[in-house]
Amino acid sequence: METTLASKPPVKEGFSKYFRKNMYRWHRTVGIITLIPVIFWTLSGLMHPFMSHWFKPKIAKEFIPAKPLNKAQIGLPLATVLSQNQITQFKNFRLVSFKGHTYYQVKRVSDNLVYFDASTGLELPKGDIQYAEWMARTLAQDSVSRIKSIRVQTEFDNQYKFVNRLLPVYKVSFERPDGLDVYVETASTRMATFNTNSRKAFIWVFDVFHNWSFLDAIGNHYVRVIVMLLCLAVIVASTVLGLLIYGFMWGKFKKPRTDDKKGILKKYHRQIGLWVSFVTFTFAFSGGYHALKKWTPDNRLQFSYEPTFKVSDIQQASLALDLPWEKVTNLSLVQLKNQVCYFVTFKKEEESTPQPSLIDAQTGKEVANGNLLYAEYLANKFANMASAQADEEASIDCCEPTADTPNASINHANLVETAWLAKFDREYGFVNKRLPVVKLAYKTDEKTTYYIETSTGKLASKIENSDRREGWSFAVLHKYLFMEWAGKDVRDIVTLLSALGVLVVSIFGLALFLKKK
Repeated sequence: METTLASKPPVKEGFSKYFRKNMYRWHRTVGIITLIPVIFWTLSGLMHPFMSHWFKPKIAKEFIPAKPLNKAQIGLPLATVLSQNQITQFKNFRLVSFKGHTYYQVKRVSDNLVYFDASTGLELPKGDIQYAEWMARTLAQDSVSRIKSIRVQTEFDNQYKFVNRLLPVYKVSFERPDGLDVYVETASTRMATFNTNSRKAFIWVFDVFHNWSFLDAIGNHYVRVIVMLLCLAVIVASTVLGLLIYGFMWGKFKKPRTDDKKGILKKYHRQIGLWVSFVTFTFAFSGGYHALKKWTPDNRLQFSYEPTFKVSDIQQASLALDLPWEKVTNLSLVQLKNQVCYFVTFKKEEESTPQPSLIDAQTGKEVANGNLLYAEYLANKFANMASAQADEEASIDCCEPTADTPNASINHANLVETAWLAKFDREYGFVNKRLPVVKLAYKTDEKTTYYIETSTGKLASKIENSDRREGWSFAVLHKYLFMEWAGKDVRDIVTLLSALGVLVVSIFGLALFLKKK
């Protein structure tokens, strides 16, 4: 019995001694490896609350409210105006009012927007540029500053990021001390975003030091994700080792002297490190989860339905429709299966936004529950398009959303919830940009929910359980939304202190490393 007991300790003690001897060196090594990434992430993270909250740039108006149409200025039916201008096919139309006139805004088959006076049918020269300038000046409440440039933006770039969602847009640049740029979508009369000099600087810093966009220049999207994940994994490893050394196994290490600089550094590195070890882990974990989710690019902009209409499709003139014109803010066209309909939007009431109506363009009769039916129709198209894209034998170019075949999972039988959203909520947040939308929740394994912007025929968002898990992780562990109850100021202060603690611990660790050398 004694021989057996005596034979075990050496192996056990040897491994334990080796682990204790080397774990401190491992902690120092991985800590130094991640020092630069931690400084990049914490400093750029510290800037975020200042630029997005406390010192957020402002613009005079963030949106142009929709007003009822002035029917007195609509003297000619659309079909007459189109025929007068030799247009037989087009993608859609709207009515816009500015500078005292009402115009038919017509989207041609070539995707260009042209403007015809609704009273005379005459085309407004460079109408889309004029409308973009009018929108920008209205939003900025600036009628005197010189416009430095107006250009169409068809791609996202380092100043107009994908988070803005809308394309194409006009970038209207003012010649002002603040360097104001206003991005407007003329097809929907809404502002996409605006940038001032300070905001441009912040976007650049955050993009370079937090999102590491510089890696895209030397590799690609996947290289950036891999490098970020590796760094975050090493940060987690360093945090765990530090927690073991300075927390659970501190009694097995030599205590630092408090009468020299090195001892003081080690003392505070340990104390602050223990305090911020949890937030370091949550920042790194949620950041890594978020980066991993970005491995599959967001392709929502591919999901859009814009059929081509003929003048003969609109036998029923819009002016002859029996509508409460004092409440109508706009008209356009949609195609529900083989039925061409007017899409009628109404003025916002006190606390609600009425759902649009669909009016048959041939008969003039309203389609019952038309907006919901159209949203379901689009969701089915987009689901079929996604299935076609997922097919290894199909190319993206072939997969236009034209198939009306009922989708196996996205169908009316599996539809468990519908809602008309005129405001953002916790699941469908501001980051999605588009409003109002129809929410369609389906009974699938992933609880698939589509958010459809019926006014444009576009997919605003598609959310499944995997998205909800990552969204919860990022909102709670990275952005500290669990502190919302205390107010945005308190939440941002807590976030700042957490990031600052991680930065201080890293700097103390660097000082210890240099002292050791």
